[in-house]
Amino acid sequence: MLSVVVCCLFEVSAEVDRQTFIYSIKDGDTLRLDKYETSQYVAEAKPCIIFVFGGSFMSGSRDASQHVPFYEYFANQGYAVVAIDYRLGLKDVQKKIDMKRSRLKVFNAFVDHFEKAVSMAVEDLFDATRFVAEHAGEWHIDAQRITSCGSSAGAVTVLQGEYEICNRTPRAAALPDGFNYAGVISFAGCIFSEGKVNWQTKPAPILFFHGDADRNVPYDRLKFLRFGLYGPKQLVKQMDEMQSPYCFYSFENAGHEIATTPMHQHPGEIKLFLDKFVNGKANLFLNTVETSIGKPELKKKIKLKDCLKANFNY
Repeated sequence: MLSVVVCCLFEVSAEVDRQTFIYSIKDGDTLRLDKYETSQYVAEAKPCIIFVFGGSFMSGSRDASQHVPFYEYFANQGYAVVAIDYRLGLKDVQKKIDMKRSRLKVFNAFVDHFEKAVSMAVEDLFDATRFVAEHAGEWHIDAQRITSCGSSAGAVTVLQGEYEICNRTPRAAALPDGFNYAGVISFAGCIFSEGKVNWQTKPAPILFFHGDADRNVPYDRLKFLRFGLYGPKQLVKQMDEMQSPYCFYSFENAGHEIATTPMHQHPGEIKLFLDKFVNGKANLFLNTVETSIGKPELKKKIKLKDCLKANFNY
């Protein structure tokens, strides 16, 4: 924890201004976004990071105190950082499901609610992105260099959003014509798919951080009936085949803490991705494995019951 504080004290120097805007009102929810930037870059058309928080689609907030140093760090690197609200589709989900029914029916109900929650979050991400793009001139943002970034459920959202853009789903029509993110950053995310993941076009460069013993979001894949959750181990294989650039930081014997630790412990690697792949348009594969010496071996083969217990205590 001390190293995190020291990093923030030494790296964040200029005063960061935060402005809050309402970008949408849906289902009785007023959805807001916070824009973080420093005055020293206002005259320039700066790149932008849109951040989506985590919390199993059940909880979380855009202005959580543990995330603010991350926003401020990249504001000081010349970025406009936009942290967004989105509707929490699994909030109080256990109250919406009759837990006394058969295990199969309860499971099917979870899947149905999860699919809707992901769809809602992606819809809100796209609406927030459109709002940012529409204000790009006023805010001195380069609309061609908007990167989506998310943690846990937020990482699922940004990966799912990129997948929908590449597959031209009806939801993606909410974005400006021809829009795609300049890059995607996933802190412990995956893609939810009915059937195998199939990209119609190459995705934007993607930066993955993931622990290989994550019980909340699969590192590899988790299949159930006709559905599946596809983590970075699966996705980078496809990106290899497509010759689509990516960075993959794999953490051995690490769990779901990788949904947050890279924001504090690996800002340099994130900046490298942004500099090299987003701004520099590098056409590369970068694979890095981090191993903690002497750490006890954790369970790697995750089953559906492990995932349900970790996320929903079911």
